[in-house]
Amino acid sequence: MKVSVYRRSHFNAAHRLNNPKWSVEQNKEVFGLCNNNNYHGHNYELEVKLTGEINPDTGYVYDMKLLADILRDEIENRFDHKNLNLDTEEFKTLIPSAENIAIVIYDILRRKLEKNLDISVKLWETPRNSVKYPA
Repeated sequence: MKVSVYRRSHFNAAHRLNNPKWSVEQNKEVFGLCNNNNYHGHNYELEVKLTGEINPDTGYVYDMKLLADILRDEIENRFDHKNLNLDTEEFKTLIPSAENIAIVIYDILRRKLEKNLDISVKLWETPRNSVKYPA
């Protein structure tokens, strides 16, 4: 029997949506205020969903303390209070849209968690805008 467990996390980060292949005008037209030369920030909310079989020895799908530690060490410490464009390797050449941030977080977690667990991440960039990966 498969069960899903959820853990929430958050981080604050700045970013700028900008495609270096495009003109200044095209970037402003497509990205609007999100193309601000001086960047802008969000209070990101993250929800991680793990789905798997319940371990009969623990009653857990996954130890939530271990998941909290992974989220702190691998996501919060990496992205919190950072300029995603300037301070992180992941977004040196990747536009840090909410969609790309969610995929990067998924990939980080996929490398850290057991393969028998299904993972999904939901990232809120604002209280009204969120993305989920995989969809």
